[in-house]
Parts: sequence; C-alpha cells; structure tokens
Amino acid sequence: MIPKIHKCGGRTIGLIRYLYGPGAHEEHLDPHLVAAFDPLTPDPGRDPQATYKQLQQRLDQPVEALPEQHRPDKHVWHLSVRAAPDGPVLTDEDWAAIAYRMVAATGIAPDGDEKACRWAAVRHADDHIHIIATLVREDGRRPRRHNEARLAQAECRSVEVDHGLRRITPGDGTTAKRPTSVERRKAERLGRKAPSHELLREHVRHALAGAADEAEFFDRLASEGVRVDKHLAPSGDALGYKVALVGDRNGAHEPIWYSGSALAPDLSLPRIRKRFAATADLPGLPAALGRTGLSAPARARHVTAEVADSALASMASRDDGTAAAQLIEVGEVLDALAQTGADSSRAELREAARHFERATRSEIRAEDKEMCALRRAAHQIVHSGPAIGSGQDGAATSLVLDVLVPAVVIATRWHAARGHAQQAEAAQHAADHLRAAYRATATAPLTALRAHGRRLPAQARQRHTDTIRTALPHLSERLQAEPGWDAPTAMLDQADRAGRDTTALLAKAAAQRELDSANSISDTLVWRLHHLAYLTQPAPRPQLHRTTHAPATTTVVHQEANRPRQR
Repeated sequence: MIPKIHKCGGRTIGLIRYLYGPGAHEEHLDPHLVAAFDPLTPDPGRDPQATYKQLQQRLDQPVEALPEQHRPDKHVWHLSVRAAPDGPVLTDEDWAAIAYRMVAATGIAPDGDEKACRWAAVRHADDHIHIIATLVREDGRRPRRHNEARLAQAECRSVEVDHGLRRITPGDGTTAKRPTSVERRKAERLGRKAPSHELLREHVRHALAGAADEAEFFDRLASEGVRVDKHLAPSGDALGYKVALVGDRNGAHEPIWYSGSALAPDLSLPRIRKRFAATADLPGLPAALGRTGLSAPARARHVTAEVADSALASMASRDDGTAAAQLIEVGEVLDALAQTGADSSRAELREAARHFERATRSEIRAEDKEMCALRRAAHQIVHSGPAIGSGQDGAATSLVLDVLVPAVVIATRWHAARGHAQQAEAAQHAADHLRAAYRATATAPLTALRAHGRRLPAQARQRHTDTIRTALPHLSERLQAEPGWDAPTAMLDQADRAGRDTTALLAKAAAQRELDSANSISDTLVWRLHHLAYLTQPAPRPQLHRTTHAPATTTVVHQEANRPRQR
C-alpha cells in the first residue's frame, strides 16, 4: 500500500467537494464514507439528506470552538492510501479497518484517545481511500505528528502483512504518478496499452532522449503525435509545458492535459533545461569510427558501446553524484534504443527502458556536468535511424547490449547499497529485459561464428588457442570450457587473416574491463574483438607460417550472418 500525506489546507469544504465530486478526469465513482471518528458522521454520498456543509461543520467544530486568533491557518490534514495496482479489490470494511490504523499510527487519532482529532475516510475508487482530518483536538490542543510520513509507511507495511496483500517496495518520494484503477479501466476500454499519463511519459522521454536543445525536444515531441501547449512569458520564452494525447478528452470535450512535472519529477521544463545546459558542447565521433564502412545505425551503436564502457568505470568507482548522472544517461540510451531497435528486440528494449526510468531518479543529486558522452551517443542513435536485426546493425546492437547489461546490473547494486529499494527492483527488471533483447539479437551471429570456428583447420585452431593462452593465461582454461569457445576463435582467425596482431588485439580486448564476472567470457570477447576491429588498423607482418587464405576485409559476424543458406 502506498500512503501519501498531502499539504495541509485551509478550507475543509473545498477538500470535501473534491472528494465527493467527479474528479479532475471524472475518475471518482460512488464517493462515500467508509469510516469516521463518529459512526453518526453525515455522509453526503449515501444519505440524500446529508450535505457537504453538514460534514464540514461536524469536522470543523473543534476548530470553530477556538478563539479566532488561535485557529490555525492550515488546519485541514489529508492522507490518501492506495493499494497495489494488481492487488485484490478490498471491501469497505477492509478500508475502514485500514483507515482506523492510519489515523492511529500518524497521531491524528491514537487508539483510546477520546480527545483526538475528528476525521473521516472517503472512498471513491476501488483501489484507494482519502482521509480528511482537522488539526485541532477535542481539548483544543494540536496533535503530535512527528515523523508521520515514516509512520504511515511503516503501518502500510504492517497492513500488507495482516491482509495478505502484495508488499510494496518503499519509495523515497521520487517515483512518478501511478495510474489509478479508473485510469486503467479507461485505457482497457479504449484499447490502449497503458493509461494516458504513462503513454505521455514515454513519449516525452523518447523526445528527450539525446535531444540537443529545447527546440529539438519540442519538435520531436510534436512528431510523436502528442498535443503540446507551452506556457509562454511575455518575451515569448517557454515557462513550462503540458501535453495531451490526441482524442483524450474529459466530459466537457476538452483535452486532458498533463504538465511535465505531473508525468515525472524530472520531466519539468526547468529540469530538462538543466540537461541541455550541461551538454551544450558535446564530443563528436571517435576518429577511427568515422573512417569505417559501417552503416549509420551500427556506427552509432559502436560509439555507444565505447562510451558506455567508460560509464561503467564511473558508476563503479566515482562519487555518488557522478554515478547518478551516469544513470540518467544510461536511461536516455535505453530510450533511444527502444525507438530504433529491430523488430526482434524492440518490445524487450521498450520494457527495459520503461523499467529503468524509475532507476534514473533518487534523492542523490546528479552532477550535471557529467552528462555528456552518453547523451551524445543517444542523440546519434536516434538520428541514425532504425536498425535491422542482422548484419552490421545486428552485430553492433549485440555489442552495445553486451555492455549495457552489466551497466544496469551495476545500477541495481548501486541502488541496493544505498537503500533505494524501488530503484534497485526496477533496474533488476530492466536487466532481465535487456538480457532477453540480447538473446534475440545475438543468437544468430554467435551461432554462425561458432560454426565457423568449428570448421577451422586444426593447425589454425591450435594457433589461436596458443594466442589465447599467451594473452589470457588466467582465463584460458575457463574460456576453453565454455560452449561458446569456438566464437572467439573464429574472430581471432578473421583478425589474423586481415593482418592484425591477434595477441595484442586480444590483450587490448581483455584490458577494456575485467572479464571474471562475465556470464560468458566467450561472448564478451567476441563483441570486444568485433569492436576493436573497427578501431585498429591492420599492421601487415610476415605470415610465412600460414597457409594461403582468401582475402577478408569484414568480420566473420557479417560474412556468416549474410551468407545465403545452402539448400
């Protein structure tokens, strides 16, 4: 269960009208009391004779009894308690018991305290209640509300256990707005895959991924098919923005707007501008990659793999502010890949990006100056266009996913070590989807490479085995025991044919990042060697010991992946 204590207000009648009214998006259904400080409290939802005014006067009586100069300006307390989206629908009796526990735990109405504050619990949806209370006790004193938010969270954890509900991972106030049951039903009724504000949040994040400036962000947002309304200053500069789905209207046939900050805390225009300011001068392509014959999508993914490797080191060893910035950048890269991925992996990439979005926000402030290289990579991924699932694009996608999976795993551990339970759980889900995307992309080229490696002559296989033992003496036995052992052998053979120093190339691949923790050393070496083949120039050397081979100018990944099948 998720409790939220709202800001105290000054008008009891205003909150009552909202709780019993239709709601901002007509999401309030059958508003009624489920519990109150007094069983005889009037209920305008079920009693035709009861009025909002009567309920307000009943709750405000201790406040009105005070001399006017002693009445608090903000005397209206408001707590909402929401159940898990996929949990069972609780009865009114269940919610009544929960309401009593919440007012007792927070100090509004402790058990057995006959002089406590007056309160009432209103239910207008299946999945949550609102508790309204006035912050003057019957004896004229103020309630003790020390640590009320923490106490409300703790009581919700106990409620989950006692009622057999799904345990909600405690948050830190940085989560995005969750959909209500009414919003979910509306989405189902309209045939949408998610509620409006979740779809809009995804559109905004896609438009933001790698955007160079504010103008590009708004242009891309409009190209996503989203209605955009900017709040302009007299100078013409935007002060804020709001978005709506085309065709999404309320009962008055008006568009249902959401501000950026209502979609997620980091999507307000001021927060977005901080990203642009931090990345005004972005680096260009590595010179070596600019000289290759790679397709634009493949080149962008090679760039991403290179800078993501550097980000891994920063996340693991630098200060928290730097790591928080790197998480935001990784999120943008995932959003960029989700937009441009091949059909075989796009669904898993979208799910990975959707989950990791939660892992990009925490109470730790990101060092904005650190947001640079990966944002540029995301920009290049988006502007390079869609990738196909085979050939250069497929191999390059496998390469970048091989780097991003450990990056997201590190993010999981980083959050867990700091007590960020929701973020750690979200990152774990993202890693699972990234692994699925990797399998969908990498299986075909790796299978082809392994088959190629098995077909090599015994003399060539022995030569490459000796190279691996020389370059990786501490890992060679484990590497040879892996089922994918033939794939790096095939990559070394390809590099050997091209005239490269395979021992130096393999040593450089191993030095990029430690290999001991890799799930498959073979696969990781394949993608590193594949990447380095584009960054290093062949160094011709005497090859008297070799038999004559046909000249090769591309990697085996491409040869095998593109070779017509024998019939």
